[in-house]
Amino acid sequence: MFDKFDWMIGRYQEISEAVSQPEIIADQPLWQKLLKEHAALEPSVKAYQAYQKTLSEIKDAQELLSQPDMAELAQMEIEELQGDKEEQEKQLRLLLLPKDPDADRNVVVEIRQGAGGDEAALFGALLLRMYTRYAERHRFRVQPINYNMTELGGVKEAVFTINGHGAFNLLHYESGVHRIQRVPSTESGGRTHTSTCTVAVLPEAEDVEININPNDVRVDVYRSTGHGGQSVNTTDSAVRVTHIPTGLVVTCQDEKSQIKNRDQAMKVLKSRLYDKLRGEKDSEYAEHRKGQIGTGDRSERIRTYNFSQGRVTDHRIGLTLYRLDDILDGDLDEVIDALLLAEQAEKLKEFGER
Repeated sequence: MFDKFDWMIGRYQEISEAVSQPEIIADQPLWQKLLKEHAALEPSVKAYQAYQKTLSEIKDAQELLSQPDMAELAQMEIEELQGDKEEQEKQLRLLLLPKDPDADRNVVVEIRQGAGGDEAALFGALLLRMYTRYAERHRFRVQPINYNMTELGGVKEAVFTINGHGAFNLLHYESGVHRIQRVPSTESGGRTHTSTCTVAVLPEAEDVEININPNDVRVDVYRSTGHGGQSVNTTDSAVRVTHIPTGLVVTCQDEKSQIKNRDQAMKVLKSRLYDKLRGEKDSEYAEHRKGQIGTGDRSERIRTYNFSQGRVTDHRIGLTLYRLDDILDGDLDEVIDALLLAEQAEKLKEFGER
């Protein structure tokens, strides 16, 4: 089962020698590619080397069983090492599982107001703050693309990037319908209202992967606007990019520069097209998603935030936590870790059935 690790060790050693060669260093694209592959292999190599060390220690301890004065101590050591061996084998199986090729990418996050009017928009603002605080906790960088706010400070639409290694691996679970249950401040009867927002998390596309024909794109420019539609810019710096073949539309007005806004809008458009290809082009991937926790479909209701009970429930894995304030403050690790573990368990089950 672990034959692949022998190949990984060989490849790891081969790259270790290659990246120190002057001719490789001189070829910067190749050097960077090899460094990235080296870093990706390292966790598996280190884990397998630790496993081999454990096997060697078990063998040494077993040889001591024949010595009367050492047998009891050797047996205790073997039992402890057997526990380490089982845990290491579990970790190695996880490392053998297919990795999402987009796991390490930056992400484009889109939050949109759903059912519930102003209350849904205010919920959108809470989600925007939650993801911003989560990014800060992980030292990721948030880059606004387009924020369409209401006069009350709510979010009709917020599009932004979160830049950091592994951002997609952590945040891809957030795609879907988020639901809030609370008594709005405008509700005189004290009735609980239910409102929704949709969240989409897209892997950021690289330029070499998505080539857009300039003739397929229409770019419109207009004045940036603030809350209530008041003009906050005296130049036509806001940009609306329309991809004619698919009808996808991206707007960006966060930057004061029209060129920067166009670049940001194109980045989001490429990520949407990449996500579309990711979900539709590869039937094997689509089948693979069925075995994961949630489908990533924006129409899937994934989580409820109930204010009267102070609870958050993730419907995909039946997880309920009474830590509403902490979670809305960006402390999402317990939720995301549980989703990661549930998905790993599902993958291990499939792995064992092969």
